[in-house]
Amino acid sequence: MKTLSQLTSLSGHAARLLLIVPVLLALLSATTNLSAQTQNTTNVVMRGDYPDPSILREGDTYYLVHSCYDFFPGLLIWKSTDLIHWERATRALHTFVGNVWAPDLIKHNGLYYLYFPTDRGGNYVITAKHPEGPWSEPVKIDVRGIDPGHIATPEGERFLFLNSGRMAPLAPDGLSVTGDMVQVYTGWNYPVEWGVECFCLESPKLIYREPYYYMTSAQGGTFGPATSHMAVAARAKSLHGPWENSPHNPIVKTWNTSDSWWSKGHGTVFSSPDNQWYIVYHAVEKGHMPMGRSTLIDPIEWTSDGWFRSGAQEQRYQLMNNTLNRSDNFSSPELDLQWSFSGITSHDQYRISNGQLIMDTDPDQIRLLHVLPGNPEFEASAFIMPDAGTEGGLIVHLSDEYYAGLGIKDGVLFSILHGKKHWGAEINDSKIKYLKIRLDQYNLYLSYSHDGITWEPYEVALEVSGYHKNAMGSSSSLKLGIFGKGDGQVKIDDFRINERASTQK
Repeated sequence: MKTLSQLTSLSGHAARLLLIVPVLLALLSATTNLSAQTQNTTNVVMRGDYPDPSILREGDTYYLVHSCYDFFPGLLIWKSTDLIHWERATRALHTFVGNVWAPDLIKHNGLYYLYFPTDRGGNYVITAKHPEGPWSEPVKIDVRGIDPGHIATPEGERFLFLNSGRMAPLAPDGLSVTGDMVQVYTGWNYPVEWGVECFCLESPKLIYREPYYYMTSAQGGTFGPATSHMAVAARAKSLHGPWENSPHNPIVKTWNTSDSWWSKGHGTVFSSPDNQWYIVYHAVEKGHMPMGRSTLIDPIEWTSDGWFRSGAQEQRYQLMNNTLNRSDNFSSPELDLQWSFSGITSHDQYRISNGQLIMDTDPDQIRLLHVLPGNPEFEASAFIMPDAGTEGGLIVHLSDEYYAGLGIKDGVLFSILHGKKHWGAEINDSKIKYLKIRLDQYNLYLSYSHDGITWEPYEVALEVSGYHKNAMGSSSSLKLGIFGKGDGQVKIDDFRINERASTQK
């Protein structure tokens, strides 16, 4: 039998418990709400120019690849086990075949395939026994069109879909077409008052989920007005159609210029090992069009009548830091995966020797070693030594017509804007070996040094906010790079970069 004091103590504990329970319930509710909010979060997993994403899951590992333009080596493949944290895995394309857009990464009968178009006409395919390679030499497929999407029937018949809703049969090995291309889908008719860039039915990406084939396509144009691009869905019981458009179209779209991300589109749907479904797509960050098209991932949900729709109700964005670049002293004999070239078309046009990268130059065009900035605010510097009669420099680069920064030739330093020598002063000083640029709100601040320690500011700054497709016509983005031009070589060393880490938006 309990004493009065014990009962009083118990009563006190009970009273305190009654006070604690509401707090615990509130914490539980907050945790539940946070979990729900996380489910509704759009993760910006690749900040910078990582457009036209194609994704493949192998067990619990995801692989992601994008357009790579004229980059050499090309087709950088990323990997992740949680869809949030990504790392560079390999570069799949080591033979230059022109500008490469909108690849499709798939697996069929135990072999991995990468289908992609180029600006030289036709499409190509490379294969590998593992997504991290090694990948084969490219094989040209005799079919014209862009944005290929592969699908196989349950019986094993293979087809390649291309822009404008067209389809061609593939050989069993997937390396050639075996018949004529036919149009099987005409797209989704959106309201004309939406004011898009173009109809542009592109990027067919397909899955099979019994009893339907589902096709996700891009429409509305890639850049243009902020609200033009979109991803739409359709389904059919036969690849030949008829295709029924989704009542939830568009699945992905920017609805208002006040939105944080513009020109959303080019989507691919996929599932996790625990049968959660997502759509990966690209978009332009508002106010940062020179950065190009980033990669975003949204949750999607399936309805009771067999359609999918966006699962993000009140959209919030989380910026990840997967694409921040590292400083590099070129001590490794292999080129770090963050780097690629433009203007170089084979591995024998550069080498790493004695802790320096040596790039052969061309008298008729610039050659550029570059990284894609993972943040629009950064500072970068490098040791740059061009041969006599050869020009070298540190720049931000949109195209060979539009780049800006500092150049040096025969001991003379000068500024560059729009791909030409700027009106800033020429500084005749053969001891200048280090160049630095700082990008802040698309203002470019320049400095130089003899030793990489003590820096002198250059007399003028530059402005590059117009370096993007809508203004200049180039589909690429602002790249950070070291260039060379002439009949010689440029030696590169001691690359240093400081990019500001992204925060949640």
